[in-house]
Amino acid sequence: MKIGQVAAEAGVSIDTIRFYERRGVLPEPQRRPSGYREYPASTVERIRMARALQNLGLALDEIIDALHAHDAGTVTCDGDLWRLEAVVDRIDAKIAALRKTRRNVTRTIEECRAGRCRFSR
Repeated sequence: MKIGQVAAEAGVSIDTIRFYERRGVLPEPQRRPSGYREYPASTVERIRMARALQNLGLALDEIIDALHAHDAGTVTCDGDLWRLEAVVDRIDAKIAALRKTRRNVTRTIEECRAGRCRFSR
């Protein structure tokens, strides 16, 4: 498959495919004598898997590690579990930070309504 066909079937841009190659999400493709990249059909599924992991909140390095574990045949539920638990920890930290920001904004709104707006001095 040519890069444009892979991009269309996977629902990503050609630039995304090239980025994935540079970062190691995708293995280096074979080249035709003309120099064009030639991808196996499995590339589309690999991109879809990477995107699914990204949608779950995994960072790019975590996605690469997960895919390499899959390639090596060393994928286990425990291996996937710690990755997903790390995502939950990050989500919880973001929620805590957002709650703190919300409290600060709410307090500032109350101060402004009481005539003590700290930004109108």
